[in-house]
Amino acid sequence: MSTELETGLPSIRTVQETIRQGTQVEILLMTSDRLTGKLRWQDPHCICLIDAANQSTLIWRQAIAYIKPLT
Repeated sequence: MSTELETGLPSIRTVQETIRQGTQVEILLMTSDRLTGKLRWQDPHCICLIDAANQSTLIWRQAIAYIKPLT
């Protein structure tokens, strides 16, 4: 697995745009748990989510079923 973030991939660009815009998102995990908040950063292995209480959660990419913006 590469340790570089492949910024040319549409999925990486979409997550980066969500981070830049500060968009609220819902993340569904493979365990059916749902998390909401704003994405803070991503790397090749993980994504960091900040919730309404300003708590950060480190989420392994392989645990994510989907990420969708909340309106």
